[in-house]
Amino acid sequence: MRPLPTFTTSVVAVHGTTATAKDDQLALEEPLEIRLGHGPANNRQRANIAVTMRTPGHDAELAVGYLVSEGLLTDPADLLAVVPMDANVIRVDVKPGVRLNLDRLERRGVMASSCGVCGKTTLDAIEANIDFTLPAGPRVAASVIHSLPAKLHAAQPTFAATGGLHAVGLFDANGELRSLREDVGRHNAADKVIGGEFLAGRFPLHAGILFVSARASFELVQKAAVAGVPFFAAVGAPSSLAVQTAERFGLTLLGFVRDGRFNIYAGRQRIDFTAEVT
Repeated sequence: MRPLPTFTTSVVAVHGTTATAKDDQLALEEPLEIRLGHGPANNRQRANIAVTMRTPGHDAELAVGYLVSEGLLTDPADLLAVVPMDANVIRVDVKPGVRLNLDRLERRGVMASSCGVCGKTTLDAIEANIDFTLPAGPRVAASVIHSLPAKLHAAQPTFAATGGLHAVGLFDANGELRSLREDVGRHNAADKVIGGEFLAGRFPLHAGILFVSARASFELVQKAAVAGVPFFAAVGAPSSLAVQTAERFGLTLLGFVRDGRFNIYAGRQRIDFTAEVT
């Protein structure tokens, strides 16, 4: 993946009692307005969906992935086009006659890059209106899970330059990296991966492992479930609601995936051990 654009600023670096002036690269954070439009038959804007703070790059994937993970877009055939309006505004056009339930969003205001459910106005709106259990999916060797952190780190060009971005990688059952996206917001990075697969026609993601360089929050686990991902792995810890959500959808949830170890919080049956564990 090519590095994302960065911002260069002057800093004073202090080491012990020595201060040195130098340039430092920062991750960009800018707003993106996501709009929903009809097709060219009437070519009129339907609604302003959201404004999210993100790192510019892969904006079409972010916009589509956001609509998918919110449960609005479910069929790639409903999507007509993704149209950049300017640098920080993008419109997702659905085909004429397609009706999307915008009441599902129930958001107000601007979503920060760290926010997954900010702006939700009702408790019902926090939990996606989905009722299913994920398919059994593949079994994955524990050794594959152990290999994910190094592979994710090696594929993060902008993090290497800035140290200020989250990454989400989509791996297959053999541990091969299929997609990786970086962003100041881990929710945005997940939406970029999901949106990219949706746009490519590789959806749902029933054979995938979603690995995040962050904790496992409820919102991220729900995004994975909506996308059909049977495995969700995180460098950090899960929340209690993340575990409950994984159990509800039959998703395998792994935390503290680093340094040759990990915890299984749900879905142990999908992990293949070469030796019996207790």
